[in-house]
Amino acid sequence: MWLLKNIFLSRNKRNFRKQLRNVLGFSPRRLNLYQTALSHRSVREGSDENNERLEYLGDAVISAIVADYLFMRYPYKDEGFLTEMRSKMVNRNQLNEIAVKIGLKKITLFNHFDHSLKISQIFGNTLEALAGAIYIDKGYAQTKKWVTQRIIAPHLFMQDLENLDINQKNKLYGWANKHGKVLEFETLDESLENGRRLFTIGAMVDGVLVAEAKAFNKKDASQIAAQIAIEKLHLS
Repeated sequence: MWLLKNIFLSRNKRNFRKQLRNVLGFSPRRLNLYQTALSHRSVREGSDENNERLEYLGDAVISAIVADYLFMRYPYKDEGFLTEMRSKMVNRNQLNEIAVKIGLKKITLFNHFDHSLKISQIFGNTLEALAGAIYIDKGYAQTKKWVTQRIIAPHLFMQDLENLDINQKNKLYGWANKHGKVLEFETLDESLENGRRLFTIGAMVDGVLVAEAKAFNKKDASQIAAQIAIEKLHLS
């Protein structure tokens, strides 16, 4: 029995390492670190067991790498342009979509019986946690290479982002005024996540909730909610 159990665990470990290598593009050294990065608090409550601390670190690391990338790519653009581009690149919806595309949803450990998690933004959070794990395991240079080659180059197209109107709220307000609609953005929820305030903002049209989004400040959450509303109303 002991031998069979060890063989099973060994096979699971090899399978996990293989799946992880497919996502990372390299062989990880500290496997336990990546297991933590891929563990949502719905399955592991301890702060040393789930990915919230690594998410906090990865958020800062990705933000720094993107800032560096934009600074070098656009040597003559001002601070406002660079800040807006960074917001377009690393917002919650964007990171969540990228996380799903690179296969993180398949290897993230979370409570599959909680159906709300399957459509939430936890995979974008996992992506940040993974970046935090790479930073600890491989250092900044390797993390920068990974973010650039695995996130920015294949998924973030600069020309499209340059042309994207980030002020979706103004666009939605313009539509509402034109058609005699009452548009409001309401705070639906406010909670603490990893020591930071997380806001859920809803886009309300004539008192009906059309879209909602979460972010660590109300401005970003309302912009994302407006973007989702525009897509749902087929205004884009």
